[in-house]
Amino acid sequence: MLIFDRVIPILRIFSIDKAKEFYVQFLGFKVDWEHRFDEKAPLYMQVSRGNLVFHLTEHYGDCCPGSTAFVIMTGLDEFHREISSKDYQYMRPGVEITPWNAKLMEVIDPFGNRIRFNEYLNPPRKEQ
Repeated sequence: MLIFDRVIPILRIFSIDKAKEFYVQFLGFKVDWEHRFDEKAPLYMQVSRGNLVFHLTEHYGDCCPGSTAFVIMTGLDEFHREISSKDYQYMRPGVEITPWNAKLMEVIDPFGNRIRFNEYLNPPRKEQ
């Protein structure tokens, strides 16, 4: 039996401080772990919030900046209220209704990576 358990997007970062300010302080993720091959090597780390996991990397060969991650979730209005109440000066995202009958909130991290938080108004059925 072939099973794909989950996908973990890898996003390029250029500043550890800016990444933590955005992902931890603004979006409410926690840092699960950090790894360097030595003290002068680039950082590779994992952040998560609930079941949502991202790998953030300073390694130039891992991926390109400007990627997009599409996140399917519930509770988008609550999440929007939570992050809107924070005093993050670089981002004030809104929520819109999409042509595919969902609420959508897009945020852009300091490195040009987009995260589209999507909550279907009438969730589509999963294909078997």
